This record gives sequence, C-alpha cells and structure tokens, in this order.
Amino acid sequence: MKDIFGREIYYLRLSVTERCNLRCRYCMPEDGICKKDHEEMLTEDEMILAVEAAASLGFRKLRITGGEPLVKKNILSICSRASAVEGIEEVCLTTNGILLPQMARQLREAGVHRVNISLDTLSREKYAHITRRDNLEAALAGIESAIDAGFSRIKINTVLIGGFNDDEIQELAALTVRYPVDVRFIELMPMGDHGEFGQNAMIPCDEVLTRLPELEPVRADGGVARLFRLPDAQGNIGLISPVSSHFCAECNRIRLTADGKLKPCLHSSEEFSIKGLDFDGMIRQFESAIRSKPVCHEELSAQKRSGAGRNMNRIGG
Repeated sequence: MKDIFGREIYYLRLSVTERCNLRCRYCMPEDGICKKDHEEMLTEDEMILAVEAAASLGFRKLRITGGEPLVKKNILSICSRASAVEGIEEVCLTTNGILLPQMARQLREAGVHRVNISLDTLSREKYAHITRRDNLEAALAGIESAIDAGFSRIKINTVLIGGFNDDEIQELAALTVRYPVDVRFIELMPMGDHGEFGQNAMIPCDEVLTRLPELEPVRADGGVARLFRLPDAQGNIGLISPVSSHFCAECNRIRLTADGKLKPCLHSSEEFSIKGLDFDGMIRQFESAIRSKPVCHEELSAQKRSGAGRNMNRIGG
C-alpha cells in the first residue's frame, strides 16, 4: 500500500514488550517502566492478527523489537507464527544480545532470518554506565552465538554519542574485520529520558568518515544506511543519520507498539489503536495510519526534541 506521498509502505516494526533487562540511559528510566495491566497490552493472537492484516495490505518485512524482545516468555511462538504468515518474506529481530547464547538457534529455527544487536561500547566500564548493567561479556557472547546459529545477516547497532563512545569508532568498526557482521553507527536522537547527554553528545555520523578515512563506499542495499567498507573487512560500515540528514522521503515503515498503537511516524505523537479490534478493524486502522504518514518529521536537534510522546522502549527500537 502507498501513502499519500507515493511511498510504498511494506515494513512493520512490531514491539512485543516494553520491558528490558537493561536500562540504557537514552532509552528508558533507571527504575524501568510503569508496568501496565496485562489487559492493556496486545496478546500474542492480536499480534499475529495484526501481522496478517498488514500482510494483506502488502507488508512483506517484519521486525520484532521491544524493549528487549527476548525477555518475552512466548517470543519463540510469536516468531514462529509471524514467519508463517502468508506474504511475510522476512522476519528480523532487534536485541541487546544478552539472551542470544541460550536462544539464537531456537530463534533461527522459529523463522527469524536476521538479527540486529545493540552494542554502544566495547569497554566494560562504559557498558555498565550506559546500560546500568554489567553485561558486556554476555552481549559479546551473543554476537558469536548469532554467527554460529547461521542468521543470514547480522548487524551491530551503535548509537554514536559524543564524549562517550566517539573515541571507540575505530575499535567498533574493526568488528567488521573480526566477524562477518555489519556495524551501523546511528545518530543519537533527542527523545526520551537522556537529559544527561548534552548538545555535544549529538554528533553527526559523518564523524565516522573523518575518523576512518580508509573507508570505501559500497552500493546501497535498499536500507536507510549509507554503506562503506574497511579494507579486508567481512562486513560493511553503515551510517544512519536521522538528525543531520533524515531519510523521510524513503520511509517505508509503520510501527506497532506493545500496547497496540500504530505510529505513522516515530517522531510524532499521533497513534491509531488496534487493541481489541477484529481483522477488518485492524485493516482500517492500518489504512488510516498509512494515510496519516507525514511527508517528513519535524526538525530534530539538541534544542528541538522529538514529538514522539514516549520513551524509545515504549515505541520499539
């Protein structure tokens, strides 16, 4: 289905939970979330019905997110059922990797094609600071378990934060030499509870090009990242610039939160509820959400914060 600006919308990002086993400072409060009643959240059956409704409108790519999706007790069932929906060609999952050593092979068997693993630093001290948890070794083991499980593509997502991890750009990029993975540097977005990160924390992804002059451009793969490659690397370096150079003109996605709200745009508070609806009702809400996609989100900067209305863990990473 196309929106009113002619963009084909075929990518659904489904958040299965707001909960997480980390407390990343740019994503959620230190004391976690305000827990909602079970009745307020989408059931597994509602999630699958939503995927079926989306697929009937031409959606063919599904990304499962959170929170941390692997803390969801029925995550394997959700993945298996979602991957079996007619029309869904690719199921991806974004995770912090901590639980991957126990679950990677099961996820692959459940139909997950690709995984993105969030990792902002290779320093144990800084990892404990940014996540408020001392789990770096588990996250690194998660990367290796994902490789061993045979996912078709593995990406490491690194939020680039000035004064925190910009001194690790070379070390993080070198993971593409050591492993058959892509590393994607993503600009810090001014949203949620990360007041401790000041204006200097928001640096453009082009800083990576300055620090790594040996990078060579690589042909785009259809995603939002500009791609480059280090000599002798096994994977690519991706630069995602939602602040300094947005990609709204190519936006192809709709987000569905764990409490059943369709978000046409990440940086807008506009939402369409599908909780409690039947198949036809969900289709109507998907159609309304797609028609409501703005041509572009509002300007983002240290002074102009996102209008998302939620922390990132309550939207879906």
